[in-house]
Amino acid sequence: MAQKQDSFTHFDEQGNAVMVDVGAKRNSERIAEASGRVRMSPSAYALVKSGSMKKGDVLGVARIAGIMASKKVDSLIPLTHPLQITTSTIEFILHDEESTIEIRAVVGITGKTGVEMEALTAVSVAALTIYDMCKAVDKSMVMGDIKLLRKSGGKSGDFDRGE
Repeated sequence: MAQKQDSFTHFDEQGNAVMVDVGAKRNSERIAEASGRVRMSPSAYALVKSGSMKKGDVLGVARIAGIMASKKVDSLIPLTHPLQITTSTIEFILHDEESTIEIRAVVGITGKTGVEMEALTAVSVAALTIYDMCKAVDKSMVMGDIKLLRKSGGKSGDFDRGE
């Protein structure tokens, strides 16, 4: 269950957007895991699964893209902090009966702020990469269900969606 937040932290007293000052916070180990899905036609799915897509190794390229994206969040999302993440992994779970690829990203840091945005961005960019590499075969793919599964560390404590 999500914790109640009394106020938004990215606004000052006048309502102006600000980057949260984390300078006084202690470093701690923080981990976030996110997931998402790409649903595609059975024929596109079969090509991805067999490694036969003309553009190459779809899941290998999507893995690299997701990892790279997790390291660039501060360039994409306003007011996020540049982070020295210590780990970033992407896993794919194939669901044959649904022609769906589930994407899971785990990002870790020893630092002053969490890595939820990094994990969510990794999943999102991996999904977009899958779409890009498969769109010649199936433009009707659906990307979605992107969510934070769990996070640990930091002042707000642990979160677990329970999935």
